[in-house]
Amino acid sequence: MIDQPRDKELRSRVRLFGNLLGNVLRQHAGGQILAAVETLRKGFIRLRSHDDPDLRQHLIELIDRLDPETLTHVVRAFNVYFSLVNIAEQAFQYRQRQRQLSGGGPLWLGSFDDTLRRFRQQGIEPEQLRELFAQTRYIPVFTAHPTESKRRTIMESLRRIYETAEQLDRGRISREQRQDIIDAIEAEIQILWKTDEVRAQRPRVKDEIRNGLYYFRESLFEAVPQTCRNLDKALTRIYGPDHGVEVSGLLRFGSWIGGDRDGNPYVKPETTETALRLHMREVLCHYLRLLDELRHRLTQSSRLITPSEAFSASLATDNEHYGARCFGDHPHRFATEPYRRKLYIMRYRLRQTLRAVSARLDGEDCGDCTDRYCSEHELLSDLRLIRDSLISHGDARIAAGRLQDVIRTVETFGFFLMQLDIRQESSRHTEAVGEICSAAGLGDYMALDEASRCELLAGCIAAGDPPTLARDRLTDGTRETLEVFDVIRRMHAEVSPEAFGNYVISMTHSASHVLEVMFLAWCCGLAGRRDDEWFCQVRPSPLFETIEDLAHVETVLTALLGNDTYRALLAASGNQQEVMLGYSDSCKDGGILASSWSLYEAQQKIIAITGRMGVGCRLFHGRGGTVGRGGGPTHEAILAQPPGTVHGQIKFTEQGEVLSYKYGHPVTAVYELTMGLTGLMKASRSLIAPVEPDRPEDQALMAELAGIGERAYRDLVDRTEGFLDYFYEVCPVDEIGMLNIGSRPSHRNRANRSKESIRAIPWVFGWAQSRHTLPAWYGIGSALAEWRGSDPARLERLRGLYREWPYFRALLSNTQMALFKAQMDIAREYTRLAHDQQQAQAIFERIRGEYERTLTEVLAVADIEVLLQENPGLHLSLLRRDPYLDPLNHIQIALLARYRNEGLPEEERERWRDPLLRSINAIAAGMRNTG
Repeated sequence: MIDQPRDKELRSRVRLFGNLLGNVLRQHAGGQILAAVETLRKGFIRLRSHDDPDLRQHLIELIDRLDPETLTHVVRAFNVYFSLVNIAEQAFQYRQRQRQLSGGGPLWLGSFDDTLRRFRQQGIEPEQLRELFAQTRYIPVFTAHPTESKRRTIMESLRRIYETAEQLDRGRISREQRQDIIDAIEAEIQILWKTDEVRAQRPRVKDEIRNGLYYFRESLFEAVPQTCRNLDKALTRIYGPDHGVEVSGLLRFGSWIGGDRDGNPYVKPETTETALRLHMREVLCHYLRLLDELRHRLTQSSRLITPSEAFSASLATDNEHYGARCFGDHPHRFATEPYRRKLYIMRYRLRQTLRAVSARLDGEDCGDCTDRYCSEHELLSDLRLIRDSLISHGDARIAAGRLQDVIRTVETFGFFLMQLDIRQESSRHTEAVGEICSAAGLGDYMALDEASRCELLAGCIAAGDPPTLARDRLTDGTRETLEVFDVIRRMHAEVSPEAFGNYVISMTHSASHVLEVMFLAWCCGLAGRRDDEWFCQVRPSPLFETIEDLAHVETVLTALLGNDTYRALLAASGNQQEVMLGYSDSCKDGGILASSWSLYEAQQKIIAITGRMGVGCRLFHGRGGTVGRGGGPTHEAILAQPPGTVHGQIKFTEQGEVLSYKYGHPVTAVYELTMGLTGLMKASRSLIAPVEPDRPEDQALMAELAGIGERAYRDLVDRTEGFLDYFYEVCPVDEIGMLNIGSRPSHRNRANRSKESIRAIPWVFGWAQSRHTLPAWYGIGSALAEWRGSDPARLERLRGLYREWPYFRALLSNTQMALFKAQMDIAREYTRLAHDQQQAQAIFERIRGEYERTLTEVLAVADIEVLLQENPGLHLSLLRRDPYLDPLNHIQIALLARYRNEGLPEEERERWRDPLLRSINAIAAGMRNTG
């Protein structure tokens, strides 16, 4: 059946956490709470091993008898348990990797060691690696999409538990020391129990910005240089000390938090300014700590060493310009310690830079900050001067230590920390351009066809200076759209030219949608011609989201890149076109198979067009946490891209619970960054060596499967009477909208409950809560079953694809995870919430039938007996959670019925609201992803 992993150590830690939680419940929640939790826990565990209708009825009656306060604490107890299991698993996986490292044998797939050894075996030489690394950039983009149900306070508490529990694994400790550590863990669990996991208010955008900064402060500032150091060590180990491969500039982080205004009315131009200044302040504070650390390390005396001429000249200039103000009454401080003196002056200049940005954040005049660093490049220049000087007098080992870490940190984060993308929906630009054209006497833009629009926009930009606009006569919406471009211009000067990433245009349907953004940039002095030279400080990214949009990607890009004005602007900004692909909306639109294959084909078309046009291309993948939103393991996801379409750079969204799971602790962040970088290195081999293209017959087969799958999905979702009523009634969709987990509304139009209006996150989140997980698998079973029929040869053909084609393997591996998380028996219980029971049962039977079909087909094609047989660790992790999720789902069903019962007085219904919202949090924690 399945090889059980050796996880005795993990089970022991989970048991310890469970016992300590039990102690806390006994002492601080009361006997009734603990008794209810234990009865439900043990009862549903028994039901998992042997169905007993009488026991099931007894447990449901127990749930029905519990009052709101008791139910609230029962739900909280399960939620805390899941959080403790999560950190126990993370710690166990880390220890497993550490044992591999100390064992001296082969390391895990996706490690730097394993990847580089494979490269060496394939004949890849250091020169080729240098070429590859020169083009490599791995870019996770943090978003505030509302799928993180844990407060930052809870994440900080869990981190303390993680770090305290780690002490149990540090060599030999006495019995008394062990007990002290266990007592400390129990104390932290007690604090966690008494900390409210539900936000009292919906977070503001500024709160979301601060939440995003948490991951840098607590994890990434440490993880980034450690990741680079690990790569350096692996290169030296495998290619020798003279490999000559530069490990810098490989990582860059992006953000949408404070820049994503699509559907979020709370993101204003001033919000974007605040985000960038908070980014800058955060990273400057970190650099000050690093300079202090270096100042206490680099204590070499000029009586014992001779710094380089370049360094000495720089220090002399610094003394002349800044010495008096920096050292004040101590002009000869560190006179014989040149590096300490230089670092002290650097710290003074950095403090001046910080003072300026802090003043602006407080709405104050930054005053005379002329001594500040004007850019990260000046700071980097000083750091590199110190490094080169150390090397010049025989201290290369010192230069390659902590100083090298600091240099790599500044190379990664600059003064901007992460590059902020702007995102806006295309119709907002069209409206603004139409109004500006009318005001400037350029004609009726809205009446023009597509070709005429492109001709007008390109002609205006190429003509010269933009028109002078009386902005006070424009509508509020157009003024705000232009103000965003004003912010871009100001922040380029104030923070860094690298402060912004790309301008993402959602719902891009035509080339004019991209040219409109360039026209608005031209109006604000960010693009156009100056002294007969083209310039462009805005990099647009068309976002293709629906199945129809993906099908039109070739037409749009061909028209766009065929426009002479646009090509000139693109060349002026680096000649690289970024294209964003939306996983979430395409899956919601046409189902997982059609979405997945349309995205795959779109990437091939995009790379073919940009290659033919002589333009570089970077693909931006709009992935969510769940399979239904493009989620899944990052390493495998990158390798599953079409051969030859990854050209050294990749960008993708990271959000919600994915952020806390991947980047909440330095050790997990190092692992995730490593897996992402190695996946990118492997997928980019086409830059340095030939790669095998997909076989046309495989692509034809997949296109056929996608067509069948889309038809099955649309038959259910678009053509089944009452289906959307079923969704809203059996899933806690409206209740998810009540959770204070994000500033953005769950619907584009709250009054419109159509599939088009609801956002992809609550769509996937709702199906997951009710244990359908439908978006991640529906249609796959029908496609596989119809294509192969009863033909053994066709089954073997599919099995061959699963073994040999990374794309197909990743698709079905992710499907297995989604099928495992689905529970049709529990999903059936949710149908009791539907008003039309006959209709609901008919819809459920269709869903259940497709589930069974998909399960049968996936097991047959993967040639396995149980789901996740090839990933026993994940199999066991999910299996361990199910008996604890079962009571939560039954509690949620009862609470939904009561809260939605309009026959009850409003006051009575409101009593059930709090435990209901907490049940959503708890189920999300147990399933390990939400949206």
